[in-house]
Amino acid sequence: MSDNQTSEVKALQKRLNYTFKDQKLLIEALTHKSYKQSYNNERLEFLGDAVLDLIVGEFLFKKYPHDDEGNLSKIRASLVNEEGFTILAQHIHLGECIFLSNAEINNCGREKPSLLSNAFEAVMGAIYLEAGLEKLTSTVLGFLEEVYAQKDMKKLSKDYKTTLQEITQARFAVTPEYKLISATGPDHQKSFEIALLIEGKEYARGKSKSKKGAQQEAALLAIDILAKDA
Repeated sequence: MSDNQTSEVKALQKRLNYTFKDQKLLIEALTHKSYKQSYNNERLEFLGDAVLDLIVGEFLFKKYPHDDEGNLSKIRASLVNEEGFTILAQHIHLGECIFLSNAEINNCGREKPSLLSNAFEAVMGAIYLEAGLEKLTSTVLGFLEEVYAQKDMKKLSKDYKTTLQEITQARFAVTPEYKLISATGPDHQKSFEIALLIEGKEYARGKSKSKKGAQQEAALLAIDILAKDA
């Protein structure tokens, strides 16, 4: 491990607010299979995924005491997924610390959502193994509070497309149409712009790193417009 890599790993532990007693465990959690070692982070990723599902589930159970199982499952699904873990990984600058092959680095591996998400799960799995559930829970909930402090988590799971379709079917007897306007940027960092049309008329446009996200944003804007016109 180079001096720069050692420095990055130390800095990561400060951001985690946890210093590993077994540094080899952390190195394993940060090692992608492309790095060609006798170990990689896939097993820890498996463990981290399971434990994070439990932690977030308990957190939502307590945070929203009056919500039913269906709503809680939707909120958890919006947090416990590749996109959600990528956001948390970026929050702690995890991409700078992952051990990758030169080919993967040149292919923008440090920015790939799949690699960031998997590494985040692996690091969380490593903390769980060494420090236990209570410490990991404290760490994860701290990240959630920092990242989503000003956001209502219920809105993260809201399916605005379904809501809009219900509105347009009732008011116009039609379903909305989503039209791709543009897809720009490199493959690992695409940006999509989607136009939303009702009866051939454009009502809104949404932009996001995914087509689904752009559609949801456009649907939300259209819902607001239709509410004002009602």
